[in-house]
Amino acid sequence: MKSKFSVRRTALLLLLMLAVAVPALWAAGWLPLPQHRVPQNTLLVITPYRAHGTWVFDDPRVGLVQEPFVAGVPEMIDVLVADIPDADQGFRMTFSAEEFPGYDKRLTWNRSESSGNWYTLDDPPMEGWICPALFKYYDEPPQELYIRADPLPAE
Repeated sequence: MKSKFSVRRTALLLLLMLAVAVPALWAAGWLPLPQHRVPQNTLLVITPYRAHGTWVFDDPRVGLVQEPFVAGVPEMIDVLVADIPDADQGFRMTFSAEEFPGYDKRLTWNRSESSGNWYTLDDPPMEGWICPALFKYYDEPPQELYIRADPLPAE
């Protein structure tokens, strides 16, 4: 008895193979996992606060909890919030790769290192490393970052 070619059986077999192969390829790291990025809004807002002796921030939209600022950036933030009472308890940081009215400081990209990026603050002259969490917000490191710090609204 000869077996007949069945398009239906072949299609079902291919679907079954894909259902097994795709998760296995993801698990092996051969297929990229989807990135959890915030939409590319022009203005982005986070609420940094002090914890564990440094500035940190949470952003549940991209899966960050107590993400620390390191390597010169905490000192830049200290300058940024010098006139904000109780900034240690939290303040609103608005940032953008595009210049916006009322920004306080501009950071200029210098170079990449260790999956992060070095930025320079002009006034006062400072340099700081922004960790790979930047890629939760931007596909590529912006050439410039414009930043504004404001107190949190009274509750």
